[in-house]
Amino acid sequence: MKYKRILLKLSGEALQGKSKNHHIDREVLEQYAEEIKQVKELGVELAIVIGGGNIFRGDEAEWLGIDRVQGDYMGMLATVINGMALQSALERHGLYTRLMSGIKMEQVCEPFIRRRAIRHLEKGRIVIFGAGIGNPYFTTDSTASLRAIEIQAEVVLKGTRVDGVYNKDPEKFTDAVRYSQLTFLEAYEKNLSIMDMTAFTLCMENKLPIIVFDMNKKGNLLRVAKGEEAGTLIS
Repeated sequence: MKYKRILLKLSGEALQGKSKNHHIDREVLEQYAEEIKQVKELGVELAIVIGGGNIFRGDEAEWLGIDRVQGDYMGMLATVINGMALQSALERHGLYTRLMSGIKMEQVCEPFIRRRAIRHLEKGRIVIFGAGIGNPYFTTDSTASLRAIEIQAEVVLKGTRVDGVYNKDPEKFTDAVRYSQLTFLEAYEKNLSIMDMTAFTLCMENKLPIIVFDMNKKGNLLRVAKGEEAGTLIS
């Protein structure tokens, strides 16, 4: 085991799966739960931030004629719905979890309190952070970076649908080249889209490494948690 405490960032859109007929695909949810359980069985302390793009994205607000701030709050609520779904899936696999929210909604989740979150992790519970940081204009990438720093995680694992960071979009260009490792400065100078600038800067200033990997490939999460190469390391 390479890491003792990890923050895993998951995409909300990925929960839709391939069909796009449902906001949350049962097979994807089940696969994520199984992969997370394998990592937890290593003895890793695990926190999770999940996006809400499969339900509502804050940047859709303008198109709908909704105020940006209102739209961002709607997006935060979407992350809580995904967090509840993931929590239920993990508990079906016998894992102990806590869902903590940046917005108070005590009937469904605990308010985020840093020391309590750390205590949950120390007791072996998986902590899911929902509702962003509780403020508009911040992405779930920024939430992941900030929460990782607050709980003193050793690494941010960003699960995506591609197997690392490329010099250009590998889904559009067949000659795209994948990087196995990058420094923060190299990633910045090459203008690579890893996280939004706020999230990226938080990690860089706090010397918190990021690993970008393909979450949809079975076994990848476990390999990354063990320290095996299965994506791109930015440090």
